[in-house]
Amino acid sequence: MGVLNITPDSFYGPSQLTDPQAISDAAAQMLEDGAHILDMGGESSRPGADPVGVDEEIARIIPAMEAVRHLEARVSIDTYRAKTAQAAIDLGAAMVNDITALRGDASMAGVIADTEVECILMHMQGMPRDMQKAPHYEDVIDDICAFFEERLHYATGQGIAEDKIWLDPGFGFGKTVQHNLTMIRRLGEFRRFGRPILIGTSNKSTIGTVLNTDVADRMEGTAATVAVAISNGADAVRVHDVKHMARVARMADACTGRLSFE
Repeated sequence: MGVLNITPDSFYGPSQLTDPQAISDAAAQMLEDGAHILDMGGESSRPGADPVGVDEEIARIIPAMEAVRHLEARVSIDTYRAKTAQAAIDLGAAMVNDITALRGDASMAGVIADTEVECILMHMQGMPRDMQKAPHYEDVIDDICAFFEERLHYATGQGIAEDKIWLDPGFGFGKTVQHNLTMIRRLGEFRRFGRPILIGTSNKSTIGTVLNTDVADRMEGTAATVAVAISNGADAVRVHDVKHMARVARMADACTGRLSFE
């Protein structure tokens, strides 16, 4: 999954895109480099980020969706607002990536159920503006599993087909460095739910803390987390650098037996 941030304040500068032609070119390059899904967001979810209004979010998303429509790509809309999701779906989005797991807008589940698109339910303690202030868990994996169980029950109860649901444990969303590392190590425990697992570690601060590198110098750390996540059960990885991480993912798939050369 390649990241297209249609925002002026993403934590990762190279992913900030606002010009339609630049968006189209970046999307086409990601697809050529091996992306299977393009994830497009109009509001930054970096730690400390303030929310934008729904009208501003839609104003960012619509030109971006129109810019990639000719590519016939599988597009995920990164939003927790039903109105934004509907606007993107109307322009061809096939998936909703909701960082609030349907808690941010009471109408979101209905939009997903009615349109029969796929959705990603992500775990987050708090909201982006305050999620990193004091994250605490009795057991981070057990707590996330309990959250997933409750959210799956809610989603299917709202008419969303279970086979349309993906799960994302929310690396970097209301977690300490140790929480994030534990989550990578024990990622396979989320497979009990029988749903695809997505994880997004790309260039995040945990990598910077471990390696003492700034955000522009975290490719090797990202590669390590991608490889370990795949070996521990991830079905998809959300990344900024598709070209290099697609190679890492393919090699990890080969090492774990997902790819065979016999």
